[in-house]
Amino acid sequence: MTDVLQFTLGREDFRWIGQDLSRPECVVAERDGTLWVSDDRAAMTRIAADGTQTLIGAMKALPNGLAMAADGSFYIANIGDGRLWQVTRDGGETVILDAIDGQSLGSLNFSYVDARGRLWITVSTLTEPRVKAVNEAIPDGFIALVENGRGRIVLDGLCFTNEIRIDAAERWMYIVETARARILRAPLDANGMPGAPDVFGPERLAEDAKPDGCALDADGNLWVTDVGGHRIWVINPEGKAHIVFADPSGEFLTRPASITFAGPDLRTALIGSLVLKRLAAFDAPVPGAPMSHWR
Repeated sequence: MTDVLQFTLGREDFRWIGQDLSRPECVVAERDGTLWVSDDRAAMTRIAADGTQTLIGAMKALPNGLAMAADGSFYIANIGDGRLWQVTRDGGETVILDAIDGQSLGSLNFSYVDARGRLWITVSTLTEPRVKAVNEAIPDGFIALVENGRGRIVLDGLCFTNEIRIDAAERWMYIVETARARILRAPLDANGMPGAPDVFGPERLAEDAKPDGCALDADGNLWVTDVGGHRIWVINPEGKAHIVFADPSGEFLTRPASITFAGPDLRTALIGSLVLKRLAAFDAPVPGAPMSHWR
């Protein structure tokens, strides 16, 4: 097993994919090399294996988290309009959820399809403006399960809920809690439902940290992007955290928002950003854990 706590990156270890993207916050990778990237000029940009780019959809606002459905369409959490969309590969768009129990979805952040094919969403906050909840740790974020066109809150009281992941054994759900600069880990019961979470790793990654995206690798390490400190972290299964790369000035890897494993061996790590116009990529020391559509 590779000791990821010894792995570090320099600027020379990165390469770049794509061009002229707009707010490429989240990335979905397919086996054939196709990438789907959130893009606020439309809904997504499709980047073919040969590098050809195509804008898909027309929702605009702020398309954020992406997840691929079993039929190859996409669930897009739009943090700008507070609606969950389903978007076909040719750009057909349908709003499938905009409220839970009569309450609007607020800052809908992320969508995630697990190994059972269940659709999860995270709502960062109901507070307006949402930046207030980033800076003040207001516990009005939650995680919901979407079934048959309805949402059901399963975990709440979170401070700016961001990305989530479930491990391959379906024992744990990992939750990025941005406003508290930490990762939570909730045990899953026999039905795959999360219980009360505990802190996984440090109580705070760093005083200036704002963790955003996360992804598991094949060894159970959790990789985390940090938009506050312009960093990439990794936390091993024992909860020890390590800075893989830091750009204190934010002039190189600016506001990294997500990490996605791609390539035929899942060893290409792709970094999405809130402001960069392209994706950063590096060679990972451990292959990523495959997403549901990959399996």
